[in-house]
Amino acid sequence: MGRSIAEQSVRDLGGRLSVLTRQKKDHIELEHLLQQLPGASGAEQGRVLLRLHRLVFPHAFAEEAVLWPVLRRVLPDGHELTLEVEREHQEVNELVTRLEATAAGDPARASLLHRLAEVLREDVRDEEDVLLPRLQTTLGRARLRALGLAWEVVRRTAPTRAHPVVARRPPGNVVAAVPLSLLDRLRDLVDGAALRSSARAAPALHRTGARLADVAHRLEHLPVMRRGEDPSTSSSGG
Repeated sequence: MGRSIAEQSVRDLGGRLSVLTRQKKDHIELEHLLQQLPGASGAEQGRVLLRLHRLVFPHAFAEEAVLWPVLRRVLPDGHELTLEVEREHQEVNELVTRLEATAAGDPARASLLHRLAEVLREDVRDEEDVLLPRLQTTLGRARLRALGLAWEVVRRTAPTRAHPVVARRPPGNVVAAVPLSLLDRLRDLVDGAALRSSARAAPALHRTGARLADVAHRLEHLPVMRRGEDPSTSSSGG
């Protein structure tokens, strides 16, 4: 097994355009946000979580749509390796969904946030120490840069919110990308405005955000969105 990408320079990883460099950069930003969560509350916690969602979900979606299919093709144990990470992604989706349904003053939020940070850090370690070094030892630098471009394009147009019902694999996640990304990014704008708004304006913005969330929830339950999933990464699976 290769060296963890956390210990490698940009040059080692194939240059700044390499998918490995892009992954490592996102992971560093993620850790920065996770360190802010314990001391945040109220509107400040909401702002940190919004930034976290906009980082984590497009990042994971691009992995599932671009990187993990490649790993399954080029590695004999690619299915097992990616399945473990997909399960972690699924748990993140479920934890964030529960957080969104938990009131700000509810004591349960603390344990949910703690578990969320724990799973995200486990996911980073599995990727940086296991999956991505295996990808690095299998593919050349040119292929890593090409994957970096494809990953970045998908990441910039991917959903930004939790969707635990959508398949973690193509074709379901690919079909879900456009409609859910549009709805999620509208929600991001509305929720961001609510966090900045006065107490008088915030309720109307929250209602708008809730309506957008309801539309997304209905869409993600369409059968086509679940095509290709492994049962163990289903919200009703193991």
